[in-house]
Amino acid sequence: MPKTMKPVDAVLIGVGWTGGILARELTKAGLNVVGLERGDFRNTNPDFLTPGVHDELAYAVRNKLFQNPARDALSFRNNVRETALPIRQFGSFLPGDGLGGAGVHWNGLTWRFLENEFKLRSNSIAKYGAAVLGEDCTTADWGVSYQDLEPHYDRFEYLCGISGKAGNLNGKKIAGGNVFEGPRKRDYPNPPLKHSYSQELFRKGMNEIGLHPFISPSANNSQPYKNPEGVQMGACAYCGFCERFTCEMSAKGSLQTTLLPVLLKEPKFELRTNSHVLRINVDSTGKKATGVTYLDPSGQEVIQPANMVFLTAFSLNNVHLLLLSKIGQPYDPATGQGVIGKNYTYQTGTQATLFYEGKNFNQYMGAGSLSMGIDDYNGDNFDHSGLDFIGGGVISQSTGSARPIQYHPVPKGTPRWGAAWKAAAAKYYNSSMGWGAQGSVQAYRGNYLDLDPTYTNEHGQPLMRMTFDWGKHERKYSDWLIGKYEAMVKPLNPQSYVLSALSEHYSIVPYQSTHNTGGAIMGTDPSKSAVNTYMQVWDCPNVFSMGASAFPQNAGYNPTGTVGALAYRTAEAVTQRYIKNPGLLT
Repeated sequence: MPKTMKPVDAVLIGVGWTGGILARELTKAGLNVVGLERGDFRNTNPDFLTPGVHDELAYAVRNKLFQNPARDALSFRNNVRETALPIRQFGSFLPGDGLGGAGVHWNGLTWRFLENEFKLRSNSIAKYGAAVLGEDCTTADWGVSYQDLEPHYDRFEYLCGISGKAGNLNGKKIAGGNVFEGPRKRDYPNPPLKHSYSQELFRKGMNEIGLHPFISPSANNSQPYKNPEGVQMGACAYCGFCERFTCEMSAKGSLQTTLLPVLLKEPKFELRTNSHVLRINVDSTGKKATGVTYLDPSGQEVIQPANMVFLTAFSLNNVHLLLLSKIGQPYDPATGQGVIGKNYTYQTGTQATLFYEGKNFNQYMGAGSLSMGIDDYNGDNFDHSGLDFIGGGVISQSTGSARPIQYHPVPKGTPRWGAAWKAAAAKYYNSSMGWGAQGSVQAYRGNYLDLDPTYTNEHGQPLMRMTFDWGKHERKYSDWLIGKYEAMVKPLNPQSYVLSALSEHYSIVPYQSTHNTGGAIMGTDPSKSAVNTYMQVWDCPNVFSMGASAFPQNAGYNPTGTVGALAYRTAEAVTQRYIKNPGLLT
């Protein structure tokens, strides 16, 4: 028989970025909050200390920080004509597991989405005509604007101590920053990271052909920093171990380095780790959540009653739990009806690798988000007339992921193994550089998430099934961008280079990014969106589904900055309005 706990004001399902922000803001407002984290407790000291934290085999190859697919995975297919099969290991993306979630192992690139992204459907139709979208494109407006989110972007940036340089300060464009960004009220809290030799070459080359390079905004702190919560953070040591790794310097923004020291002292917050939530409980009407049922570390079922339930896990897990809990109408691609699972999107990748004789770039030394970017081919920063696609992506020349096991670029024509391959890998390890575009992905009627009819997890629950492939916008943008890469390569004068366009079909095997979005999208119409603009589930207003699952489609940027901004916006609405008058926020 399940054990029933004392009721609380709010329960959080997952304690990473969104869970941490909400825990802090709700407890500041006087609410009692329980945070349920299905993974282990971990903190900078002792869990993130050297030398063990720099074990590439354990962390980058064997995925020490990530969800175990033997316990709970998902099934995958490219389209509804195929039979989905369960994955046996995570490859394309790496959901985090444990306290802090994916915010522990991320690189730290922290963007504000471009102004146009929030009204992408209506703006694209107005500028290029409805035909540009295509009949099966379900890309949608968000229901919020950049101006709505600007103060919340600011809060998240100052929480993390983002290093960067403003390119648009109160409408004034500033050279050296990103001149395409929306106007910000104040500059970043920390100056930019030092840039590398390869980034200097990239900067000069892009200036030569009339593009606009800038140092990318980074949650790798360029100097010691005390955030507004009073938490002291360290400075980046440019060690090269960020993505898939923790940070022993307390210099990378995460729950552990920004909010956890405060939350652990907060009497109104209780953290319960190794607590796996099975479902959200609802009353007889199905329109009000009463709490959650979870498994405690001993495997016993526990009921946690709560006035509010916040889904603050990884985006895919949020959608999965809504489906398992039968909250909201599941999406049906055949009819286009339903909302839970709709508009699943991802991120594209297009790369250029340049090879040189006699240059030493020392790509090993750097930081996860040490990069020089250009936004000239992102969003609607260029004219799409006649191109038959919308969207774009930031292009970044990065330094700091050249770890010895997984990094071995070689020129075209090099054998795939043997003595010749070894010689080329050694020769070009420090004599190559490159860049990549992180492209937007539009939503399509046939890309969605639902419950698998055949396969189950260790608890006997249906796996989530992912149906996804690239659409016309992603394929056409990638092909178009390869032509632009040819012009970008020229001023850098390499000995040789390799350009890599998007694959014909999406593959779930090779790593691409952990930027999974959609499935519980936000909007202003309950028939077309799962949550309103304050992340309330339309059908169950005391349930809030947070994070990137709310994105109607994905932009050409990393999602974390926008995830943080939306969390602060929701927290403000809940603490200032909802708790005084519970119901749908408008």
